[in-house]
Amino acid sequence: MTAERSGPAVPTATYRLQMQPGFPFAAAASAVPHLASLGVSHLHLSPVLEAVPGSPHGYDVVDHARVRDELGGEQGLRALARTAREHGLGLVVDIVPNHMAMAPRHNRALWEVLREGPTSPYARWFDIDWEAQGGQLLLPVLGGPLGAESAHLVVDGDVLRYHDHAFPLREGTGKLPLTRLLDAQWYRPVWWRLARTELNYRRFFSISELIGVRVEDPEVFDATHAKILQLLREGVVDGLRVDHPDGLADPGGYLRRLHEASGGRWTVVEKILADGERLPASWPVAGTTGYDALRHVDGLFTDPAGAGELLGHYRRFAAPQTDRGGDWDATVRRAAYKVLTHELAAETERLTRVVGRLCAASPDPALRDRAPWALRTALRELLVRLRVYRPYAAGDAARVVTEEAAGQARHAFVVPEEGEAVDVVRGLLLGPDGDGAPGAGPDGAEFRARFAQTASALRAKSVEDTAFYRYVPLLSATEVGGDPSRPAVSPAGFHAYCARVQRDWPATGTVVSTHDTKRSADVRAALAVLTECPGRWADVLAEVSRDGAAGPDAQLAWAAWQTVFGLGPADPERVGQALLKHAREAGLYTSWTERDPVYEEALAAFVAAGPCGPPGGRVAAFRAALAAHVRANVLGTALVHLTMPGVPDLYQGTEDEYRALVDPDNRRPVRFPTGAHGEAGEALEPGRSGEKTAVTAAALRLRARRPEVFGDTATYAPLSARGPAAAHCVAFARSGAVVTAVTRLSLRLAEAGGWRDTRLVLPPGRWADLLAPGREFDGHARVADLFEPRPVVLLERTAETG
Repeated sequence: MTAERSGPAVPTATYRLQMQPGFPFAAAASAVPHLASLGVSHLHLSPVLEAVPGSPHGYDVVDHARVRDELGGEQGLRALARTAREHGLGLVVDIVPNHMAMAPRHNRALWEVLREGPTSPYARWFDIDWEAQGGQLLLPVLGGPLGAESAHLVVDGDVLRYHDHAFPLREGTGKLPLTRLLDAQWYRPVWWRLARTELNYRRFFSISELIGVRVEDPEVFDATHAKILQLLREGVVDGLRVDHPDGLADPGGYLRRLHEASGGRWTVVEKILADGERLPASWPVAGTTGYDALRHVDGLFTDPAGAGELLGHYRRFAAPQTDRGGDWDATVRRAAYKVLTHELAAETERLTRVVGRLCAASPDPALRDRAPWALRTALRELLVRLRVYRPYAAGDAARVVTEEAAGQARHAFVVPEEGEAVDVVRGLLLGPDGDGAPGAGPDGAEFRARFAQTASALRAKSVEDTAFYRYVPLLSATEVGGDPSRPAVSPAGFHAYCARVQRDWPATGTVVSTHDTKRSADVRAALAVLTECPGRWADVLAEVSRDGAAGPDAQLAWAAWQTVFGLGPADPERVGQALLKHAREAGLYTSWTERDPVYEEALAAFVAAGPCGPPGGRVAAFRAALAAHVRANVLGTALVHLTMPGVPDLYQGTEDEYRALVDPDNRRPVRFPTGAHGEAGEALEPGRSGEKTAVTAAALRLRARRPEVFGDTATYAPLSARGPAAAHCVAFARSGAVVTAVTRLSLRLAEAGGWRDTRLVLPPGRWADLLAPGREFDGHARVADLFEPRPVVLLERTAETG
């Protein structure tokens, strides 16, 4: 029986909960009264399907047909949905179409493939190159070379065991000697280091523990989506967040199939858009998960001139290491070369094999006689020059893989004739008509799909997971979807973005903190203040450096001091773990696979003695002196996010001030109040604990009460301030019924003499202050009066207005 839908078709606001064994469905149900009182319309759950036991995130799915037992199983999910409905809430869930866990003990489909090989009915599920590695699936699980680990490979009936790993044996092979037994399997356990160059299955980025799934196959789509679609049909779930569609062979085709199968439910995709890039208009989705909004909101509170000055101080501080992180474009390019030749070497080789087959089979003589090394070089040089995650539909390749990029790529070849390999590769990408249309048969389609998939993995690994840790002038700018070379967004740029969102994607998601952000919004809001006082920050660093608190390298030290400034007082263990991850991701002196114990010990000693030791007190005092300006950014970020176009998604705990670093720090379970938190219209005194909660609840309750003001048919209109400090007031009206106004660059404002006679021109009517009941404004309101109790204001047009 189909249940009644639990909420509106389009959420007014969602609240993200990280489901894990320590926070199961029952815990989420207990939090429902509090979350309902905030004013959200839907809970947004991280993946709920069966995952590797103990998984803290759920993205390592092992069974798409079952709701995760450790969270409470399907009964627990349905009970949560009932509790949510009783409080007027629906559910949105995160789904993972791109990959599954490489855990045969728990992944039955993969177990069958390992036992039966390419003839298994499940073989079509996984993106495996059976033509490579002698027809065996490489399993990079051994702690060392086979000779050193063979004693730990034990046959147990029809199972091969290696420590905690278990693999099925091919029928009739259990009694063979070990070497012959391994040769007889459809898989080959190997030293984990071989994954870098020898792997023959597609994975999630460079994570060998996650194997790619071929959801472009209709049968695989049906099998992996049946349970989620059932939950949608029965009203348990109302909407979807799609994880990493860029990893799929055909994202557009997948989303069209999902849209049809789900009945057009509200769906957003985790698509990272480069600055200026647009979401494909043909995708039948509500929009993105909101990292593009994050970049614009953060940029609004960043001073462009100060960011440039901060970069200059950083380059001097980090000298002579600036060639390893002082220029953004160069940093990204070096990181991309490193990723392609190391972490993604296996993917590059598979791509080279595919294009080699195309050339060898082509009737065009111009494609023949291309050496693998030349094709590999051409692929590498084109890939490192992509400025977006991947090309998509016909014609997109020509826009993404530009002639300018091809010209630069040819310079990698000494002999011009060998450089023609660049034109060969680009020509295959563009297709026979030069517009990206299909051509060259199945191999041509496979090449274009694999090029796009490799491009997305490269962009994620080289930018998000490497360059963001090497280029650190302003840590708040090194965020998912961000452009650290241009961290600031002007008010005009922000308004233009919002107008475009309202026009084209009014139901898109918006975020400022997520489970993947490297620093929570409140940490970034504090860091943005440094762009308003770069000289004073440089003086602070000079002082703490004179105290002997020097890091193992200057770049890491700069990042460490910014980390404790943004975070404020914190457990040294949290700071130490985040900075250790920072150093390993940067890969300059230590890494996840080539760890340098001496460097890492020096890093730990520095954190304890410096940022988390006595010198850290100087940074803490500096932060305290700037508390009013941090507060302005925190509240401004929150209110802008909650009232701009789109559907805001709040990350768990962020209704109050929330300071967190990169995962796993930001994925810790949150403790929620046991009852409803606050009443509508409640006002808190400025500076009191819970001030951000009051602002958040006021905005969310307004969205819930007046969805038409913010929805598909709503309007967005910038409002202009007039006077000497007009540039510091950012304001906009929604549907002529609600006004948001926030303070921008409050430190610069104070240094310039404050608001003085600056006024905000309000739309006609009387306007009630929702954050301080009893106050009303009209006409040309003095900004100093608007912001007298706090640096933000939320106004609603009164019913008495005509």
